Amino acid sequence: SSSLSLSRFCRTQCDLPTAIMGHSILNRVASLSSFLPSCKPFNLQVADLYCSACKCALCEDCLPNHAEHPKVALSQALEQHRNNLQERLGTVQDRLPQISDVLSFVKEILQQLTNQRASIEEDIQSSFEDLHKQLDVRKSVLLMELEVTYGLKQKVLQAQIDSLLRGEGDMTATCTQAEEALAGDPCVASLQVERELWERLGELAGLGLPCQPEENDQLDLVMETDGLRKSIHNLGTIVTTSAVASQSEAMGAGLEQCIVGHPASVTIVTRDKSGGACKSGNAILSAEVFTPDGSIVDGEIVDHKNGTYEFVYTVPKEGDFSLALRLYDQHIKGSPFKLTVTKTLEAELDVGSKRVVYENISMNKGEFTNLQGVAASSNGRILIADSNNQCVQIFSNEGEFKSRFGVRGRSPGQLQRPTGVAVHPSGDIIIADYDNKWVSIFSCEGKFKAKLGSGRLMGPKGVSVDQNGHVIVVDNKACTVFIFQLTGKLITKFGSRGNGDKQFAGPHFAAVNKNNEIIVTDFHNHSVKVFTLEGELVLKFGSNGEGNGQFNAPTGVAVDINGNIIVADWGNSRIQVFDGSGSFLSYINTSADPLYGPQGLALTSDGHVVVADSGNHCFKVYRYLQ
Repeated sequence: SSSLSLSRFCRTQCDLPTAIMGHSILNRVASLSSFLPSCKPFNLQVADLYCSACKCALCEDCLPNHAEHPKVALSQALEQHRNNLQERLGTVQDRLPQISDVLSFVKEILQQLTNQRASIEEDIQSSFEDLHKQLDVRKSVLLMELEVTYGLKQKVLQAQIDSLLRGEGDMTATCTQAEEALAGDPCVASLQVERELWERLGELAGLGLPCQPEENDQLDLVMETDGLRKSIHNLGTIVTTSAVASQSEAMGAGLEQCIVGHPASVTIVTRDKSGGACKSGNAILSAEVFTPDGSIVDGEIVDHKNGTYEFVYTVPKEGDFSLALRLYDQHIKGSPFKLTVTKTLEAELDVGSKRVVYENISMNKGEFTNLQGVAASSNGRILIADSNNQCVQIFSNEGEFKSRFGVRGRSPGQLQRPTGVAVHPSGDIIIADYDNKWVSIFSCEGKFKAKLGSGRLMGPKGVSVDQNGHVIVVDNKACTVFIFQLTGKLITKFGSRGNGDKQFAGPHFAAVNKNNEIIVTDFHNHSVKVFTLEGELVLKFGSNGEGNGQFNAPTGVAVDINGNIIVADWGNSRIQVFDGSGSFLSYINTSADPLYGPQGLALTSDGHVVVADSGNHCFKVYRYLQ
């Protein structure tokens, strides 16, 4: 029985690593140490052996029972167990930073979800308050219209009644007098009175009274409420999906290769956490084709509204690229993909014979990675939104570096992907942060002050400032233009995805003319559109092509003192100039020093044009002959 008891103890000992964790392990080990002397009543001694088959230490009395089992020295077994425990501990400890990062990320998503809920709740309250106000205004207008209409008709009918009452009264009184005269005896004294009555009765008999109604009683209300009730019943939709990046995938030839200048496409299938295909659209997807040096090729994402999406892009040069597909800012399966772009045999665009109206006077190269937005201040400074370096760099008009600011991150005051920059009349610097989905406001010294648009914006690309000091934000993803006060209060918004006059397809940048109208470059619709501050279309010009006044995806835009509109033509790698009515004037010859994918542009305080040459990682300044 003593052998059996020790065997049970040994087997219990071998179960310790899997059955006990934490402080309980130490307690059991202490119990084990206090248990060993209990062999003494059985006059047993523990041997320096360990049964590998039974995973237990052996006493001398147990050895015969384990004669055919593999055995090792107890010290070796203890060391091996300790090493195994240490290895398992290291494995778990290595996972802790990953779990911590995931925990932080999920908490951030939850916080963003909470913020989005609050923002949508505010939008719902605001929208219905506006509807209530509009209904109240319409109610007041209808009541006023009712009173005016009733008053006009009532006045006519009342005047007719008054006229008839006067006629009736005169007739009744005269008839009574005549009857009294006829009731008396005829005499000379009554002859004069009777003659007067006869004349008066003659007048009354021929009196022209309004004996037909001069108005009618129609006063109806036509209230077409069925359509309105249906619209109200369907007013507003809470849009979401259950798609997650880790399960979503992409397919298509455009994942691996494409031809220079030819559109390529990729199909993205969104899936939920269990791998099931999502059946609805509206997921927030982003796609980028970029080179190892950081330059980015834009494209268009088409939502098929059934859980699948198509990314269509065109690469203007050959080489090895990467294609990044993100769902809610996270890479989907396999992303980023390696992409090979081969050259076509098509001839390059010849611009050598066209009229030059600018002269290149300076360039600053090698300090940027995917520069996007450009702004110029009244005090002779050029500001560059350096997208992939997550900062804003500041230069003099002569191209001399002055300063930079910006720290990468997703917290207020940090920059994740700055794409647009503008200078407020107060001197504050306004930055559109595409990936953080908000606009940041910094002092002229680069000190963070506030953010606006959080929870409303989906992908702000360009920013500008109107003559009222309001902030104009071009939301590339939402295909919407937002107008905010500097305090962050939304004034209005307009635009949606599409190819209509008041719609956009990937709008990029905006400028404001002397009439305080907003000029927007509509990237995938290959046009420039001018709107009032209320969102009414004033002017539209441009079409897809390489001719004068045509665009292949316009980007940056600025307005000179004469109202001429200067546009960066991204796909054609040129800059065009139009008058205020949209008529083509001139453009730059870049054959000696070609642009590659120009983005933002601005007019400097000394009258030059500065453009972000994104593909060449520099900005260029041209003398502008106005």
